[in-house]
Amino acid sequence: MDEMWQAVPGPAPAGSKAPVALVIGSSAGYGLAATIAGLARVGIRGIGVCFEKAPARRTGTAGWYRTAATDRLARQHGRDMVFLNGDAFSDTVKEQVADLLAQRFGGRLDYLIYSVAAPRRTDPDTGTTYASVLKPIGSPHTTKTLVFDEHGAPEVKEVTTAPAEGDDIEQTVAVMGGTDWERWVTFLADRSLLADGFTTAALSYIGSPLTAAIYRQGTIGAAKSHLEATARTLDERLARTLGGRAVTSVNAAAVTQSSTAIPGIALYVGLLRGVLGDAMVAPIGQLVQLWDQLTGARPLDVDDEGRVRLDTWELDPAVQNAVAERWGSATSDTITELADLAWFGDEVRRLYGFSVPGVDYTAAVESDVPWPTLTI
Repeated sequence: MDEMWQAVPGPAPAGSKAPVALVIGSSAGYGLAATIAGLARVGIRGIGVCFEKAPARRTGTAGWYRTAATDRLARQHGRDMVFLNGDAFSDTVKEQVADLLAQRFGGRLDYLIYSVAAPRRTDPDTGTTYASVLKPIGSPHTTKTLVFDEHGAPEVKEVTTAPAEGDDIEQTVAVMGGTDWERWVTFLADRSLLADGFTTAALSYIGSPLTAAIYRQGTIGAAKSHLEATARTLDERLARTLGGRAVTSVNAAAVTQSSTAIPGIALYVGLLRGVLGDAMVAPIGQLVQLWDQLTGARPLDVDDEGRVRLDTWELDPAVQNAVAERWGSATSDTITELADLAWFGDEVRRLYGFSVPGVDYTAAVESDVPWPTLTI
């Protein structure tokens, strides 16, 4: 967390005039980057929502400890940030957020960042639980993928994923589409908690043609299309009622807990790093750019679909051609020459608190870390 904070350029002022923001999905991946970048770059105050497991007989989830560390940094820098642990799909958590906004943050929300990747969602109205799946649409899809054997040696294998069937698409859209994002905005608007000029962004991904069949053209892609359609609906509504704005932010590839579960993505990201090296823009750098655009520090730059594009460096034709060439040549024998596997391994380990420079991993640590205290 300290490293991410230090990567944000320029200190931001703190205090009661700072904008109030809500980050849904604040403990991991791009949602975590949005939280850190907002705190360090903009000086936001507000609420982070995530769903993590507390330490008990075993350690808690990695996001539990990341949240504790983010809270420590926020307090250290004078930011008033509250963290709630609960199911963001539930109306119970929405009620808690609404109460906090009314009682602690002046009853007005300026920004909402929506970054939720979840395996299932229960509809608060019907009680129906939907489950998301990672499947292609129409026919099976075979792709290369990167795995590591029991000794940590890299292997490039082929994996075939069966196509969506039954209501797989509808189920995935119900979880990962824009339904809950829109519900959040409506819930808070009905309580008159949205400030004039309120702006909201949902974080998304398009990705490379190399991964399109399993991602953008698959069930998750259908959900992303629904998310973008929701953005257009919300944008028209917010512009009319509050002079506000709704966008999707198309972020670029990164090593996250969600992305590494998708067949082919680990191989693709490792090859992308092999092509670009340090020219890859980390999530924290991308979210600094997003906050600059949302707050007006830079012009809001959207494509024809109304999407903020933070992935142009990844999808540059020269970059994609170079990655595709390496993809075609990638085998278990050649992968160490083509992909930056040392970087990839460190990124995966950092998701769980390892490979952090300056940390003595032989030292005893306290694993029973409490959730950040809510003080008035």
